[in-house]
Amino acid sequence: MTGGSISRTQAWVMACRPRTLTATIAPVAAGTGLAHMHGGFALLPALAALAAAVLIQVGTNLANDYYDYQKGGDSEGRLGPVRVTQAGLIEGRDVLRGAFLAFALATGAGIFLALVAGWPVVAIGVASIAAGIAYTAGPWPLAYHGLGDLFVFVFFGLVAVAGTCYVQVLEFRPDSLTAGVALGASSTAILVVNNLRDIQTDARAGKRTLAVRIGGRWTKVQYVLLVVLTAVIPPAGMALHGWSPWVLVSLCALAAVAGPLKLVLDHREPAVLNRALAGTARFVGLFGFLLGLGFALG
Repeated sequence: MTGGSISRTQAWVMACRPRTLTATIAPVAAGTGLAHMHGGFALLPALAALAAAVLIQVGTNLANDYYDYQKGGDSEGRLGPVRVTQAGLIEGRDVLRGAFLAFALATGAGIFLALVAGWPVVAIGVASIAAGIAYTAGPWPLAYHGLGDLFVFVFFGLVAVAGTCYVQVLEFRPDSLTAGVALGASSTAILVVNNLRDIQTDARAGKRTLAVRIGGRWTKVQYVLLVVLTAVIPPAGMALHGWSPWVLVSLCALAAVAGPLKLVLDHREPAVLNRALAGTARFVGLFGFLLGLGFALG
């Protein structure tokens, strides 16, 4: 793909990586359903939480696009979707400005949430933005030291679900962390597929992801374990927290991960994992929506 074949608007959409945004929308949906179950659903805080979460992820994606290119993580040999900085579709300084604009807009939504739910929201927001920048930026980027998986699990799972529930019910609910484990595990599975696909190019670039550190075989095991952990949480929540059996409707999403799972386990060419990546993202979105629905019905 060349710069002349797509418009600047299309390039910006590509840079935001919209297909990955299910990893942000899903935990907000689950957290909102949980808030409804606890009698605290609030539309405006829910929408503000969604806006803040999406903007932080977009900012992280844009910063990742810029800093991966600067550090050599994105090269001509990469197999994933086009990165706009590396491809020359958008100037690097503009991509970086876009990242900080997204973080600034997320801060605006965060100010509203802080007025609604207090100072704990400030701590969540500052930590989320700082981690989003540190994912690929700075002298010790998380993604380059095998900590990307932990980052996704914590911020796209525990923090996103618990934070979304908190800004609506205005108190911490322990079962929000249990639900957060499921969304953290499933969202991390997206990153695992990405890193499995890029294991060779990342190793050559000195990007020591967890996949590079443990190798392809154990990365496949990691993916399977994350899917299993996701599936275990709804019945575990019924046993631990008395969740309604309606939460089991979320297990219908497992049908969507069958294809990606087969690709991860059986692939011979790394490029085919792009299909597994898209399929895993769809699984995460469906699971988060159905879990939230199960909470609301319960």
